[in-house]
Amino acid sequence: MALYGLSITIGILISGLHCCLIPDDFVGARAKGDIIIGGLFAVHGKMVASAKGYPQKPAIQSCEGFEIQGFLQLLAMAHAIDMVNNSSLIPGIVLGYEIYDTCSEATLALSAALRFLSTYNTSVELLAFKCNYSDYTPKVKAVIGDSYSEVSIAVARLLNTQLIPQISHSSSAEILSDKYRFPAFLRTIPNDSYQTRAMAKLINLSGWDWIGFIAMDDDYGRSALESFAIQAVNINVCIAFKEIIPAHLSDSTIQTRIDETINTILTETRVNVIVVFLKPSLLLQIFKKVMEKKIQKTWIASDSWSVSNRISSTPNIQNIGQVIGFTFKSGDTTSFQDYLKNLSQHKFEMNRLLDQYVTLLSDCPKMKFNELYGCVTNYSKEATFNPSMAKIKSLRVDFLSATVHPGLVYSTQLAVTAIAHAIQKLCLYRNCKNPQGFAPWELLQSLKTVNFTYMERNINFDANGDANTGYDVLMWKVNTDGKINFTVFAEYDTQKDIFIFKSQDKENEFNHLKKIRSRCSDECKPGQMKKTSMSQHTCCYECVACPENHYTSISDMGYCIPCNNKTHWSPVNSSLCFLKKIEFLRWDDGLAIVLLIISFVGIFAIFAIAVLFAKNFDTPVVKASGGILCYVILISILLSFVSALFFIGKPVEFKCKIRQAMFGISFTIVVACILLKSIKILLAFTFEPRVHRILKFLYRPFTLVFVCSGIQVIICTTWLVFWTPFIKENFSFPRTIILECTEGSTVAFGIMLGYIAVLAFACFIFAFRGRKLPENYNEAKFITFGMLIYFIAWITFIPIYATTFGIYLPAVEMIVILISNYGILSCTFLPKCYIIVYKQDTNTKSAFLKMIYKYSSKSASTLTVSQASSSSLPLPERYSQIEDLPRRPGKPSVSCISNSFSFHEMLVTTDQPPTRNNIATRKRLSSI
Repeated sequence: MALYGLSITIGILISGLHCCLIPDDFVGARAKGDIIIGGLFAVHGKMVASAKGYPQKPAIQSCEGFEIQGFLQLLAMAHAIDMVNNSSLIPGIVLGYEIYDTCSEATLALSAALRFLSTYNTSVELLAFKCNYSDYTPKVKAVIGDSYSEVSIAVARLLNTQLIPQISHSSSAEILSDKYRFPAFLRTIPNDSYQTRAMAKLINLSGWDWIGFIAMDDDYGRSALESFAIQAVNINVCIAFKEIIPAHLSDSTIQTRIDETINTILTETRVNVIVVFLKPSLLLQIFKKVMEKKIQKTWIASDSWSVSNRISSTPNIQNIGQVIGFTFKSGDTTSFQDYLKNLSQHKFEMNRLLDQYVTLLSDCPKMKFNELYGCVTNYSKEATFNPSMAKIKSLRVDFLSATVHPGLVYSTQLAVTAIAHAIQKLCLYRNCKNPQGFAPWELLQSLKTVNFTYMERNINFDANGDANTGYDVLMWKVNTDGKINFTVFAEYDTQKDIFIFKSQDKENEFNHLKKIRSRCSDECKPGQMKKTSMSQHTCCYECVACPENHYTSISDMGYCIPCNNKTHWSPVNSSLCFLKKIEFLRWDDGLAIVLLIISFVGIFAIFAIAVLFAKNFDTPVVKASGGILCYVILISILLSFVSALFFIGKPVEFKCKIRQAMFGISFTIVVACILLKSIKILLAFTFEPRVHRILKFLYRPFTLVFVCSGIQVIICTTWLVFWTPFIKENFSFPRTIILECTEGSTVAFGIMLGYIAVLAFACFIFAFRGRKLPENYNEAKFITFGMLIYFIAWITFIPIYATTFGIYLPAVEMIVILISNYGILSCTFLPKCYIIVYKQDTNTKSAFLKMIYKYSSKSASTLTVSQASSSSLPLPERYSQIEDLPRRPGKPSVSCISNSFSFHEMLVTTDQPPTRNNIATRKRLSSI
């Protein structure tokens, strides 16, 4: 048997307090029905304090500070229940209600909750204690309310004992989503974690990172602060100060805390945005001080005061600055507006709070909206009920309609509708007109699974008991008459975490918020990064420029992004990476133009020399220079000049492959021909038999040139086949990509150049030995100079080429090739051209014979002296025949001179190898 040890009579009150003499005096509004729904609304701002400031006896206190929004929520509940009763949603069942004014205090709310828990339809208010309330029938099946989270938390803990479903229309504290502690609590709004996330997102999108936070010292305020702090860290927003205000105006420290908060706001001059989670009654005290100090900030309003007419109707409230608020998603309130218009004709079973509103309204005749709101909600008036004045039904429905907050009305009506749908589902197969038809905990289970459409929105409760309907984001705007309008400019979708703007103009309004500055440090521009200072806040920093090849593309980046060093670059303090410019030795480059001019001058000189030699082909100078061999040299030098042109312009595969091979083979032919000429000259004037035989063996014109060139062809072919040159992009330069030809194999390149150097060295040796030949035959001297120029150029080329980078690397080799070409061309052909053009008298056969005669006479005298000095030495066997020859007295060398003269005459007139008779003569010349 249930223990009835505790029996509480709620209505026994202390005499002298005229607000609640009997229990029914405590009820704010009532309507009979088969199923009773309880209601808890904050229709007053606070309880009246006693003389000592705190209660002296356990009695229900009087309330003061009539709250229009709480009163409208009460009417919205009554209207929604009437709509359900007049619909076919739950046919045959009448919903009733019993509504209480909590005065924004948990104490009165708990007193009302005790009545909700009392036994249904008993003569006395009896609350039975049981171990199991499954079969217990309390007075109400469900409760709607309360308006404030702190009150809802207290009530929820009491209703948990019987699992009576409690659906709040505005209590948003995140803690209430904990189903372990609050299993019977549901709400038709999102919890504060979504609101704080939306606030943080708005702050982040507006470019603010240094903000203040003011909250109440209760579960609602502390929970909101904790949730916002987490959200702020995630988006790098810093809270400059956190001010906690006592939750009750009766608190003795409240004025001190308000003064401290104002001083903090004045001190933190860089904070221009402040988030506020306070009751309207508390915030109004702060705003009075704010207006006194002429402080203007941007205030981010929570749902608790964002549409508070009590605050918005305060004189000069627009002086506090911009207000941006979050409020619960609203719906169509047309039906409720019509209900208010006919409110005076509506017959309530009992509605003391409506009568009290009429009483207060009678003290404020013929006032404007702003003045009327302040008059009705004046805390200096005690909200006492005067029955004689209650009969005056001047409701000022225009005033009520103007102060309706659609979001709160919508969420209240949604709570009633959800309960009706749960009852419909529950009562399909049972008689719900009977109070014992179902228990509250069964209704709770039905509510958790309810799913219905209301005003074109699909409504259901999630696992946390929340209906995530979203938020409206609004601004306070001042009309021409000074009245504050709550203008919605965006919606916040809790599922997608985005703001949805109603129009482009509304989005522009939102973008204008970015002009407000609330930052600890100046914004780091693109091209800079944040360097955190010694402050504990990451929002306080200094801006430093990004180093070279790094960038930041957006403002306030914490690090610089490196560019792709291969393809992009950036200067210091750059906001983007630039594509590296592809560079090569272009045709229009200054140095390239100079080198081209030099090359074409050389090519023109080759053609001029060829023409000059063709016109004087039969002259001794041309014949002595090699005749046809000169044209081979000229054509090869021409090809060498052409190969130099391939070092200019954009590298392509053909150019890379042909230029080195073309130069190597053509220049090898040039050097081979010059080597042949050197051997020919020495062969004509060398009298040492051993050397003579070697030279005679080497002097094979076609074979020598073919073999020397063929070796180079083999080297270049092997190079091109196995280590072919290719195009390479050189990324080592900071701002450019050098497009260049890579030789493929440095070893092959070196072998090619080394082979030419070996041939050139042989030319140098042979030419050096013939440097003292007759003047007109002194080609060996110029060959020596030509080879010296070649060696100097290429020896210099090696270190320069190894240390040069960039687009002018090809120009280095081109310059060396041109120097080599000009060295050969000038030293081999220019002296001959000079003789042909300016010394035509020496370019005759007779002049050559005379020159040779003089050289031979001088050589004979030298040989005679040498013979005399070496007469004591035995001659080799091959020279013994010379001594046996008959000699004419007084003419020791006439025959020798004659033979030598005839040989050189033969060389001048023909390029063919000596005949047998010539060989005999040569032998005689060698024996001198």
